[in-house]
Amino acid sequence: MTSTPARTTSARRTSQGVHATARIRATAAGNATHLPVLAGDGPFDLRRNRSHGTQARVCILGAMSAPLGGDRLRIEATAEQGAHLHITTAAATIALCGPTPEHATYDVHLTVAEQASLHWLPQPLISTARSNLRQSCTIDLAPTARLVLREEQVLGRANEPPGRLTSRLTVRYDGHPLLDQQNIYGPDAPGWDGPAVLDGYRAAGQILIVDPTYDKDPPDVRLLGDDPAQGQAVLSPLAGPAILVTALAPDTMHLRHLLDAAQPFA
Repeated sequence: MTSTPARTTSARRTSQGVHATARIRATAAGNATHLPVLAGDGPFDLRRNRSHGTQARVCILGAMSAPLGGDRLRIEATAEQGAHLHITTAAATIALCGPTPEHATYDVHLTVAEQASLHWLPQPLISTARSNLRQSCTIDLAPTARLVLREEQVLGRANEPPGRLTSRLTVRYDGHPLLDQQNIYGPDAPGWDGPAVLDGYRAAGQILIVDPTYDKDPPDVRLLGDDPAQGQAVLSPLAGPAILVTALAPDTMHLRHLLDAAQPFA
Protein backbone atom coordinates (compact mmCIF):
# COMPACT_ATOMS: atom_id res chain seq x y z
CA MET A 1 0.00 0.00 0.00
CA THR A 2 1.22 3.47 -0.83
CA SER A 3 0.27 6.91 0.34
CA THR A 4 1.60 10.42 0.28
CA PRO A 5 3.41 11.11 3.56
CA ALA A 6 1.77 13.19 6.22
CA ARG A 7 3.25 16.67 6.16
CA THR A 8 3.33 19.76 8.32
CA THR A 9 3.53 23.04 6.40
CA SER A 10 4.72 26.41 7.57
CA ALA A 11 1.44 27.32 9.30
CA ARG A 12 2.22 29.35 12.40
CA ARG A 13 0.13 30.90 15.14
CA THR A 14 -0.33 34.66 14.85
CA SER A 15 -2.34 37.18 16.86
CA GLN A 16 -5.25 36.43 14.49
CA GLY A 17 -5.04 32.65 14.98
CA VAL A 18 -4.08 29.67 12.84
CA HIS A 19 -5.72 28.70 9.54
CA ALA A 20 -5.11 25.02 8.81
CA THR A 21 -6.62 22.16 6.83
CA ALA A 22 -6.13 18.39 6.93
CA ARG A 23 -7.06 16.28 3.90
CA ILE A 24 -7.56 12.52 3.75
CA ARG A 25 -8.64 10.53 0.69
CA ALA A 26 -9.10 6.76 0.67
CA THR A 27 -9.42 4.67 -2.48
CA ALA A 28 -10.09 0.95 -3.04
CA ALA A 29 -7.61 -1.25 -4.88
CA GLY A 30 -8.36 -4.98 -4.86
CA ASN A 31 -8.84 -6.10 -1.27
CA ALA A 32 -7.08 -3.08 0.20
CA THR A 33 -7.72 0.59 0.86
CA HIS A 34 -5.01 3.04 -0.15
CA LEU A 35 -4.44 6.60 1.06
CA PRO A 36 -3.29 8.65 -1.95
CA VAL A 37 -3.87 11.87 0.02
CA LEU A 38 -2.82 12.17 3.66
CA ALA A 39 -1.81 15.76 4.31
CA GLY A 40 -2.09 18.09 7.27
CA ASP A 41 -0.74 21.42 8.45
CA GLY A 42 -0.84 23.58 11.56
CA PRO A 43 -2.07 21.46 14.48
CA PHE A 44 -2.86 18.44 12.27
CA ASP A 45 -0.20 15.73 12.16
CA LEU A 46 -1.67 12.74 10.30
CA ARG A 47 -0.32 9.25 10.92
CA ARG A 48 -1.28 6.04 9.18
CA ASN A 49 -1.91 3.18 11.60
CA ARG A 50 -1.81 -0.51 10.83
CA SER A 51 -4.65 -1.51 8.52
CA HIS A 52 -7.45 -3.73 9.79
CA GLY A 53 -8.54 -6.08 7.03
CA THR A 54 -9.60 -3.90 4.09
CA GLN A 55 -9.90 -0.82 6.33
CA ALA A 56 -7.23 1.89 6.28
CA ARG A 57 -6.73 3.62 9.62
CA VAL A 58 -5.57 7.17 10.29
CA CYS A 59 -4.80 8.89 13.61
CA ILE A 60 -4.76 12.68 13.92
CA LEU A 61 -2.14 13.97 16.35
CA GLY A 62 -2.11 17.51 17.72
CA ALA A 63 1.07 19.37 16.76
CA MET A 64 0.14 22.53 18.71
CA SER A 65 -2.50 23.77 21.13
CA ALA A 66 -5.74 24.27 19.18
CA PRO A 67 -8.40 25.43 18.73
CA LEU A 68 -7.80 28.83 20.31
CA GLY A 69 -9.71 32.03 19.73
CA GLY A 70 -9.37 33.12 16.11
CA ASP A 71 -8.30 29.70 14.78
CA ARG A 72 -9.92 28.40 11.60
CA LEU A 73 -9.47 24.63 11.42
CA ARG A 74 -10.88 22.22 8.85
CA ILE A 75 -10.69 18.48 8.17
CA GLU A 76 -11.77 17.00 4.83
CA ALA A 77 -12.00 13.21 4.51
CA THR A 78 -13.32 11.18 1.57
CA ALA A 79 -13.84 7.44 1.24
CA GLU A 80 -14.19 6.78 -2.46
CA GLN A 81 -16.16 3.92 -3.99
CA GLY A 82 -15.46 0.63 -2.21
CA ALA A 83 -12.95 2.15 0.23
CA HIS A 84 -13.06 1.62 3.99
CA LEU A 85 -11.61 4.31 6.26
CA HIS A 86 -11.27 4.63 10.05
CA ILE A 87 -10.22 7.97 11.58
CA THR A 88 -9.52 8.78 15.22
CA THR A 89 -7.53 11.29 17.24
CA ALA A 90 -4.67 10.61 19.63
CA ALA A 91 -6.03 12.78 22.44
CA ALA A 92 -8.92 15.00 23.43
CA THR A 93 -9.42 18.27 21.57
CA ILE A 94 -9.31 21.15 24.05
CA ALA A 95 -10.95 24.43 23.13
CA LEU A 96 -9.08 27.28 24.85
CA CYS A 97 -9.34 31.04 24.99
CA GLY A 98 -6.74 32.70 22.81
CA PRO A 99 -4.99 36.05 22.29
CA THR A 100 -8.06 37.38 20.46
CA PRO A 101 -11.70 37.44 21.65
CA GLU A 102 -12.73 36.14 18.21
CA HIS A 103 -14.38 32.71 18.20
CA ALA A 104 -12.60 29.64 16.80
CA THR A 105 -14.06 27.34 14.14
CA TYR A 106 -13.48 23.62 13.69
CA ASP A 107 -15.20 22.25 10.58
CA VAL A 108 -15.25 18.59 9.53
CA HIS A 109 -16.45 17.52 6.08
CA LEU A 110 -16.87 13.80 5.39
CA THR A 111 -17.84 12.21 2.07
CA VAL A 112 -18.62 8.49 1.68
CA ALA A 113 -19.20 7.04 -1.80
CA GLU A 114 -21.01 3.92 -3.01
CA GLN A 115 -20.12 0.67 -1.20
CA ALA A 116 -17.67 2.61 1.00
CA SER A 117 -17.55 3.01 4.78
CA LEU A 118 -16.16 5.61 7.14
CA HIS A 119 -15.70 5.43 10.90
CA TRP A 120 -15.22 8.88 12.46
CA LEU A 121 -14.29 8.24 16.10
CA PRO A 122 -12.40 11.19 17.62
CA GLN A 123 -11.58 11.55 21.29
CA PRO A 124 -13.75 14.00 23.30
CA LEU A 125 -13.93 17.73 22.77
CA ILE A 126 -13.46 19.73 25.99
CA SER A 127 -14.84 23.27 26.23
CA THR A 128 -12.77 25.20 28.79
CA ALA A 129 -13.62 28.43 30.59
CA ARG A 130 -13.66 31.58 28.42
CA SER A 131 -13.22 29.62 25.18
CA ASN A 132 -15.58 30.20 22.23
CA LEU A 133 -15.76 27.44 19.63
CA ARG A 134 -18.09 26.89 16.71
CA GLN A 135 -17.83 23.28 15.59
CA SER A 136 -19.55 21.72 12.59
CA CYS A 137 -19.61 18.31 10.96
CA THR A 138 -21.11 17.99 7.47
CA ILE A 139 -21.49 14.53 5.93
CA ASP A 140 -22.54 13.42 2.44
CA LEU A 141 -23.41 9.74 1.99
CA ALA A 142 -24.15 7.70 -1.13
CA PRO A 143 -27.15 5.30 -1.01
CA THR A 144 -24.97 2.24 -0.28
CA ALA A 145 -22.50 4.02 2.03
CA ARG A 146 -22.04 3.13 5.69
CA LEU A 147 -21.10 5.55 8.46
CA VAL A 148 -20.22 5.18 12.14
CA LEU A 149 -19.78 8.50 13.91
CA ARG A 150 -19.11 9.20 17.58
CA GLU A 151 -19.15 12.65 19.18
CA GLU A 152 -18.35 13.44 22.82
CA GLN A 153 -18.40 16.89 24.36
CA VAL A 154 -17.31 17.84 27.88
CA LEU A 155 -18.45 21.14 29.36
CA GLY A 156 -15.51 22.40 31.41
CA ARG A 157 -12.62 20.68 33.09
CA ALA A 158 -12.74 19.62 36.74
CA ASN A 159 -14.28 22.37 38.91
CA GLU A 160 -14.35 24.74 35.94
CA PRO A 161 -17.28 26.33 34.07
CA PRO A 162 -17.45 25.72 30.32
CA GLY A 163 -16.81 28.16 27.55
CA ARG A 164 -19.22 28.87 24.73
CA LEU A 165 -19.68 25.86 22.44
CA THR A 166 -21.85 25.74 19.33
CA SER A 167 -22.01 22.34 17.64
CA ARG A 168 -23.87 21.44 14.44
CA LEU A 169 -24.17 18.05 12.73
CA THR A 170 -25.61 17.90 9.19
CA VAL A 171 -25.99 14.58 7.36
CA ARG A 172 -27.22 14.16 3.79
CA TYR A 173 -28.07 10.69 2.48
CA ASP A 174 -28.41 10.24 -1.28
CA GLY A 175 -28.65 14.02 -1.54
CA HIS A 176 -31.53 14.30 0.94
CA PRO A 177 -31.42 15.54 4.56
CA LEU A 178 -31.10 12.71 7.08
CA LEU A 179 -30.16 14.65 10.23
CA ASP A 180 -29.60 18.32 11.00
CA GLN A 181 -29.12 19.30 14.63
CA GLN A 182 -27.48 22.12 16.53
CA ASN A 183 -26.62 22.49 20.21
CA ILE A 184 -25.38 25.61 22.00
CA TYR A 185 -23.83 25.36 25.46
CA GLY A 186 -22.24 27.76 27.91
CA PRO A 187 -22.50 31.46 28.74
CA ASP A 188 -25.54 33.27 27.28
CA ALA A 189 -26.98 30.09 25.74
CA PRO A 190 -30.61 29.96 26.92
CA GLY A 191 -31.54 26.93 29.00
CA TRP A 192 -28.42 24.94 28.16
CA ASP A 193 -28.05 23.60 31.71
CA GLY A 194 -31.77 23.22 32.40
CA PRO A 195 -33.91 20.07 32.47
CA ALA A 196 -34.72 20.28 28.75
CA VAL A 197 -31.04 20.12 27.70
CA LEU A 198 -28.22 18.91 29.99
CA ASP A 199 -30.12 18.85 33.29
CA GLY A 200 -26.92 19.34 35.30
CA TYR A 201 -24.80 16.81 33.43
CA ARG A 202 -21.43 17.94 32.06
CA ALA A 203 -20.77 15.39 29.30
CA ALA A 204 -22.90 14.86 26.20
CA GLY A 205 -22.36 12.44 23.36
CA GLN A 206 -23.90 10.52 20.52
CA ILE A 207 -23.31 7.70 18.10
CA LEU A 208 -24.78 7.89 14.61
CA ILE A 209 -24.80 4.74 12.50
CA VAL A 210 -26.01 4.85 8.91
CA ASP A 211 -26.43 1.44 7.27
CA PRO A 212 -28.71 0.48 4.34
CA THR A 213 -29.77 -2.67 6.24
CA TYR A 214 -31.72 -0.49 8.70
CA ASP A 215 -34.23 0.23 5.93
CA LYS A 216 -35.67 -3.27 6.37
CA ASP A 217 -34.89 -4.07 10.00
CA PRO A 218 -34.48 -1.00 12.22
CA PRO A 219 -33.91 -1.58 15.95
CA ASP A 220 -36.52 -0.60 18.51
CA VAL A 221 -36.25 2.47 20.73
CA ARG A 222 -34.26 1.63 23.86
CA LEU A 223 -33.47 3.51 27.06
CA LEU A 224 -30.01 2.67 28.38
CA GLY A 225 -28.55 3.29 31.83
CA ASP A 226 -29.85 1.91 35.12
CA ASP A 227 -28.74 4.78 37.37
CA PRO A 228 -29.60 8.35 36.31
CA ALA A 229 -26.83 9.65 38.58
CA GLN A 230 -24.35 7.95 36.25
CA GLY A 231 -26.04 9.10 33.08
CA GLN A 232 -28.60 7.84 30.63
CA ALA A 233 -28.83 7.19 26.90
CA VAL A 234 -31.56 6.56 24.38
CA LEU A 235 -31.29 4.67 21.09
CA SER A 236 -33.71 5.81 18.38
CA PRO A 237 -34.18 4.84 14.72
CA LEU A 238 -34.19 7.78 12.32
CA ALA A 239 -36.44 8.35 9.31
CA GLY A 240 -33.89 6.72 7.02
CA PRO A 241 -31.45 3.80 7.25
CA ALA A 242 -29.88 5.09 10.48
CA ILE A 243 -29.96 5.04 14.26
CA LEU A 244 -28.94 7.72 16.73
CA VAL A 245 -27.75 7.05 20.28
CA THR A 246 -27.82 10.16 22.48
CA ALA A 247 -26.24 10.12 25.95
CA LEU A 248 -25.76 12.44 28.93
CA ALA A 249 -23.44 11.71 31.83
CA PRO A 250 -21.58 13.45 34.66
CA ASP A 251 -18.14 12.86 33.10
CA THR A 252 -16.30 11.31 30.16
CA MET A 253 -15.84 7.91 31.81
CA HIS A 254 -19.57 7.38 32.36
CA LEU A 255 -20.38 8.86 28.95
CA ARG A 256 -18.10 6.43 27.11
CA HIS A 257 -19.51 3.53 29.15
CA LEU A 258 -23.03 4.42 27.99
CA LEU A 259 -22.03 4.81 24.36
CA ASP A 260 -20.10 1.53 24.39
CA ALA A 261 -23.08 -0.25 25.97
CA ALA A 262 -25.33 1.00 23.17
CA GLN A 263 -23.27 -0.37 20.29
CA PRO A 264 -24.32 -4.05 20.61
CA PHE A 265 -27.91 -2.93 19.98
CA ALA A 266 -26.94 -0.98 16.89
